[in-house]
Amino acid sequence: MLTSLLATDIASSVDCNAPRSPQTSRPLRYRACPRQGKWTVAEARRPYDRAAAGPIAPVVEISPADLVKRRTARWDGLVAEVVQSPSNDSFHYRFRAPMHLLVVYEQGVRRDGETFVEGLPRSTLRDLSRKLIFVPAGHEYHEWQEPRTLTRAMYFYVDPAKLQSDSELDMAGLSFAPRLFFHDATLWDSALKLMRSVESLMSADRLYGEALGVVLMHELILFNRGRPRIEPQVRGGLAGWQQRIVTAYIEDHLAEQISLATLAGLVRLSPYYFCRAFKQSFGIPPHRYHTGRRIERAKAMLAKRESSVTEIGLTVGFSEASSFTTAFRKTTGLTPSGYHRSLG
Repeated sequence: MLTSLLATDIASSVDCNAPRSPQTSRPLRYRACPRQGKWTVAEARRPYDRAAAGPIAPVVEISPADLVKRRTARWDGLVAEVVQSPSNDSFHYRFRAPMHLLVVYEQGVRRDGETFVEGLPRSTLRDLSRKLIFVPAGHEYHEWQEPRTLTRAMYFYVDPAKLQSDSELDMAGLSFAPRLFFHDATLWDSALKLMRSVESLMSADRLYGEALGVVLMHELILFNRGRPRIEPQVRGGLAGWQQRIVTAYIEDHLAEQISLATLAGLVRLSPYYFCRAFKQSFGIPPHRYHTGRRIERAKAMLAKRESSVTEIGLTVGFSEASSFTTAFRKTTGLTPSGYHRSLG
């Protein structure tokens, strides 16, 4: 379901002498401005254009944008964005698009402000920490606040069509209701793990990030159903033929970034069910198995002493020496060089 991780830091400089409200001194909403050597709002959104990211294009519009740091990760059907505002200046947030939006406030306290989600009463809640907002596709969301503390949040943009097509759950008659400043422990835990994955940006964690995204969207469906999260037991895991196909594919594409959707499609399972069945069969999730096989291939190459550590890391699929060293040490307890020396 999830493919092609792309992480980007955005430090947009949108300054077009935007008008401000005389009552609040808060900047009024604007979408674009004449070029004056600085980015427009539209240009700041380039990591999400349709050519690059498929059906997910719009993002939460934040103004002023120049003081907000945005780090994004993109998969097929899901975009995750970590947003941090270290300033105490007033901010405006606005969003309406044909996809679901899940807002996760890790921390944030405001002196003043108001939050609106279409279909719900407005809220002036001050302490936003550990709170979630869910905006169904097509609904309007806007918010303004005067922060009292550092604000850190994460936005998840979910394509409804992808959510429905890749879920093994019955979606018939399921409607997504707006929610404002709620807390759900399961959603919170999954979102926080995915936030940490986006921030780490380690290539070895990409399959892990995909799996977390699958779980998050699965939990989103269950939450909106309002039913207890009682998961059916996975009996027997993957069949023998499924195990052979998946392991052979991983071995043949060891150095590549394999998507969860690809592995699940090979054995005709949904990504969510595949993750659970794979772990039932092998005792570890797919991302750990993939990394483990890379390390085993690296160990064999280190024993031959025909290539440098850097070359070996690149050969088995690590784009940076640091990520290769970290993964190798985590698996073996030694650095690649240390392992090489231990062979005598």
